[in-house]
Amino acid sequence: METATLKMPRSLFVFSIFYGGMVCIAGVLGNKQVSLGPLSAIGPIFGLGPLAVEAGIFAFLLLVIVSSAVAELHGPKVANQLVRIGFIPLIVSILLSWIVHILPASPDMQPANRDAIQLVLGATWRIWLGGIVAYGISQTLNVTIFAALKGREGSKLLWFRAASASVLSQIVDTLLFATIAFYGVFPIGELIAGQMLAKITLSVLLVPPLIYLVVAIGRRLDRMA
Repeated sequence: METATLKMPRSLFVFSIFYGGMVCIAGVLGNKQVSLGPLSAIGPIFGLGPLAVEAGIFAFLLLVIVSSAVAELHGPKVANQLVRIGFIPLIVSILLSWIVHILPASPDMQPANRDAIQLVLGATWRIWLGGIVAYGISQTLNVTIFAALKGREGSKLLWFRAASASVLSQIVDTLLFATIAFYGVFPIGELIAGQMLAKITLSVLLVPPLIYLVVAIGRRLDRMA
C-alpha cells in the first residue's frame, strides 16, 4: 500500500532557512547604531535628535518581508507557523551567546578583540527577554494585519498591505522592546520616538519594493519544483 507524502513547497523551504538565519543575526547586528544619512534630518523636524537606528532593524525588516511573502504565497496559518518556529533559533542563539560569554577567553586572544566580543555578547536578561517578547508579538501581528488586509483587498495592493503591516508591527516592536529592556534604566521617551520614526520611515521606503521581489522569487522557486 502506497503512502502519501507531503512535499514542502520549495519557496517555503528556502524562505524558512533564510528566516532562521535572520532571526539569529538580528540580535548581533543590533549592537551597532547606524546613521540614516540624509534621512537623519527628519528627526529635528519632530523635535528629536538626528535619526539613528540599531542595525538589527535591517534583518528584522527582512523577517517582516519574508513572513508577509509566505502569508501571500501559502496563507497566514503557514506564516504564523514560521514565526513560531523562529523562536527555536532565537532562543538557541541567545543561550549560545550566554555560554560563550561566560567561557574563559584564550590567553592568546588580543585584548581589544576579547573586550569587544564580550561587550557584544554580554546583553542583560532584560534585553534578551525584550527581544523574545517583541519578536513573537510583532511578527504575529505583522502576519495578522497582512492577512486581514488581504481579506479586504484580495490579491491587490500587495505593497500597501505589506507596508501597513510592517509599520504597525514596528511600532509595537519598538514599544515592547524599549519598555522591557530599558524602562527604569534611563528615560525612554525620546528613544522610543526616534526609533519608531526611523523604523516607520524604513518600512515605508524598503518594504514595498522588496515584497514584490521576494514574492516573485517564491513563485519562481515553486514553478521550478
